[in-house]
Amino acid sequence: MTKRPWGMRELVATGLAWLAGLALLQRCERLPGAGEYLLLAAAFALLLPWCRRHWTALAAGAALLAFTQGALRAEWRLTPELHPAWEGRDLALTGRIDSLPVAILGQGGVPGWRFEFAVEAVGPAGTALPPELPRRLMLLAYELPDGLPALTAGERWRFTARLKRAHGLANPGGFDAELWLFEQGLRASGVVRAAQRLQAAPWWELDAARQRLRRAIQAHVADPGMAGVLAALSLGDQNAIERADWALFRDTGVAHLLSVSGLHVTLFAWLAAAAVGPLWRRSGRLCLRLPAPMAARWLGVAAALGYALFSGLGVPAQRTVLMLAAVAGLQSVGLRWPWPLVLLGAAVVVTAVDPWALMQPGFWLSFGAVGLLMAAGGEPAAGWRARLKAALRTQAIATVGLAPLSLICFAQLSAVGLLANLLAIPLISFVITPLALLGGLAPPLWTLAAWLVQGLLAWLKLLLALPGAVWWLPAAPVWAQGLALLGAVLMVLRLPWRLRGAGLLMTLPLLWPAVPRPAQGEFELLAADIGQGNAVLVRTRGHALLFDAGPTYAPGADAGERVLLPLLRSLGIRRLDLLLLSHRDGDHVGGAATLLQALAVSELRSSLEPGHALLKAGPPARRCEAGQGWTWDGVRFELLHPLPAHYAAGLKPNDLSCVLRITAASGRRALLAGDLEAGQERGLVEREADLRADLLLVPHHGSKTSSSAELLDAVRPAVGLVQAGYRSRFGHPAPAVLARYQAAGIAVLASPSCGAWRWRSELPPAQAGCERERRRRYWQDRTPASAGLAGPLQDEATPPEPELAP
Repeated sequence: MTKRPWGMRELVATGLAWLAGLALLQRCERLPGAGEYLLLAAAFALLLPWCRRHWTALAAGAALLAFTQGALRAEWRLTPELHPAWEGRDLALTGRIDSLPVAILGQGGVPGWRFEFAVEAVGPAGTALPPELPRRLMLLAYELPDGLPALTAGERWRFTARLKRAHGLANPGGFDAELWLFEQGLRASGVVRAAQRLQAAPWWELDAARQRLRRAIQAHVADPGMAGVLAALSLGDQNAIERADWALFRDTGVAHLLSVSGLHVTLFAWLAAAAVGPLWRRSGRLCLRLPAPMAARWLGVAAALGYALFSGLGVPAQRTVLMLAAVAGLQSVGLRWPWPLVLLGAAVVVTAVDPWALMQPGFWLSFGAVGLLMAAGGEPAAGWRARLKAALRTQAIATVGLAPLSLICFAQLSAVGLLANLLAIPLISFVITPLALLGGLAPPLWTLAAWLVQGLLAWLKLLLALPGAVWWLPAAPVWAQGLALLGAVLMVLRLPWRLRGAGLLMTLPLLWPAVPRPAQGEFELLAADIGQGNAVLVRTRGHALLFDAGPTYAPGADAGERVLLPLLRSLGIRRLDLLLLSHRDGDHVGGAATLLQALAVSELRSSLEPGHALLKAGPPARRCEAGQGWTWDGVRFELLHPLPAHYAAGLKPNDLSCVLRITAASGRRALLAGDLEAGQERGLVEREADLRADLLLVPHHGSKTSSSAELLDAVRPAVGLVQAGYRSRFGHPAPAVLARYQAAGIAVLASPSCGAWRWRSELPPAQAGCERERRRRYWQDRTPASAGLAGPLQDEATPPEPELAP
């Protein structure tokens, strides 16, 4: 290869083609069928004789090979699937705990564990053949009658559990839980109902050793938050970090340091090599067999691999180990590849091991950071002033160069990231992380490390309190994202300043994207996919209203934080002109406190009782009453319920639901009815002469207590929209209610099968879009069961936040 003049071009083209083939696969709505696989094989066979003659044929063959092998591996990962008939039924599962158990809190603050489970056998299920289940599951174990089971990674257990298919929420700008589950190889989740330990973890079980070390850290460090940070740095257990601390690290731009990053792995390899080299030279026999520099290099790589395995082998660690191995291998055989080719080779190997690494932000941030630093270059520094200047330049390159990529991945940018990283990088990388690792030998070092973490947190909180510390920007079009990435590269390279200035201008479409808004006199309605609850965003030309705020999922986790804030920020909404809470039920107000704290809200209107905590949260509060109305940008808003007499009568919360009607200048209407029940629906029909609307937010999520025939006859909507949880334990929407809508000729859409539903009033509701259809991908659940009809299981399994670290 090295004798050919075009050998380097061939390598680069082949590597890029491999990545392009995998990227194309991740954009597919479905996987190839049998006939399409035959066509791919035939195309590869036709290209094969030409691969040695021309580099373009080799590149095309690499792209076809990457696409085909990735699709076949995806087929294997997607099968077997949990059949919908087995959802919500007790199943006896025998297998092994396949991950570190993560402590969680369920609804009502019930303690529990979340863990991955490798299924070995399925017990009798009362049928001729046992059900076919996915090979790996995500299970939740809460307190059972005999207490909360003490789980250890590597143990064999027999569980009785109720399962559901891998199904998550689908919202614009939201976290794709189904992709996360697919990447982890988890094709179903469930709740444990009975447990029996069968066998302890074997002594060689790596995850069991990691868990023992985590317990030792938690026992020695009294503060759970500090213990979680040390566990993340030493074990790669990011789930141990408390949510508030994780948000602080993310908002100050230092979250990349809280994983076992490439810097940590490289430092570990360097220390191992530095220790091995002098010892190796003491033995003449060893030096004759293998030169000391080569031995030090390869033992350093082995030490890095061991550390990466012990820390969970995340993408940054994978990339670093592969790059260290590539450099060591090239030096051992006397080759000197340029750094871009080494980096490209590492990316190919990482994606060959894990084809879905391309979908992780950490992959792009990790390789992007290394590429930028290598491209920017610089002369070796002599003297402390030159070294300090070089360190500042390196940090500036990483901060500026990765800013557009961070905005694309996370829709936020930390303005204090440079200041935060100036202290955090050396402190975490060269002091806290070594102390966290050495604490396994000398536990008092964990106490010292915890004190340093506390000091770092104090510094980060001080920075975060500065005005404009965090920028949240709306989503930009793809062309603006690509232009900004190119501009960032121009800004950090050693180029003339006029070219760097041009690079800055190229980032402007990403930093200030044009946000599409409804036309004058029209409105846009977006019903978010928030599970069991209501949350509907209504936008006019210059105003925004949120009707209800969704449920609370668990202590510290609600629809406001998980769904609505990312959604609002992706749409460029920084202020709500009105937060309208229909009534006090938790699935309607669960996310309100988070929104009131994180967003500017001009007014709060609700049917909440006097003294409710949300009424004291800050914005001016007003009781909603029939007859209230206002006009925004040519769009009319009217409250139709409740009457003042209803408050005096002390009706139950559902019957006090605020009912909002929205009318566009074109005449199209939407009616949002909260949890109104049949009795009050009939009263509303009697009071209002014209209730006609194009869209009806189905009252009470389709409960059998609501959607009376009188209401449906009066409203006559084209579409009825149900916001309910997947396999809602309340049985929403009730089959009898669905039959009533069907008999009336009303199309019904349910959020579990549709995801977020978006409608612009200038179009008929039938032309509105479902988020699941808009971003359809092959890993998404698409069975009829995902329509969210009746079922006995409401699984509180919620995946962790997406990876934030490079």
